[in-house]
Amino acid sequence: MTHIRPAQVRSARAGDEALILRFVRELAEYEHEPDAVAATGADIAAALFADPPAAEAVIAELGRVPVGFALFFHNFSTWTGRRGLYLEDLYVTPDARGRGVGRALLRHLAQVAVARGCARFEWSVLDWNAPAIGFYRKLGAVGMEEWTVQRLSGEALARLAGE
Repeated sequence: MTHIRPAQVRSARAGDEALILRFVRELAEYEHEPDAVAATGADIAAALFADPPAAEAVIAELGRVPVGFALFFHNFSTWTGRRGLYLEDLYVTPDARGRGVGRALLRHLAQVAVARGCARFEWSVLDWNAPAIGFYRKLGAVGMEEWTVQRLSGEALARLAGE
């Protein structure tokens, strides 16, 4: 019996922006929005490696081969009086799914959240993504069924800003 090495998780570094953008595009394809990605490698680099950064990312590797990533940032809860960690994107390549990569990424981010004193670790998932929802429930995540995400973008955002 061969031993499967667990995924290793490392912080993204300058030079990873093309890899991260590739993963973002693959995620958009999976989520049936292949043409929705407007970000460039320069946008990713500016967001992750500016001072201060707008977000952070980690890369999962199996045998030094990148197979997934997670991008996250901090939010804040007035109810707890503490910041939280918000997971914007989690992606694992199809051939690496079921090999503990997603769990390794989420475990790493949970450790970051605890180390930074975060009260919460939150993310959104598409309601049709039953495999992901099942996976999250097995980890102990609770769906916030009574909450819905609201978004202003594009023309609506510009219109409100211009009032």
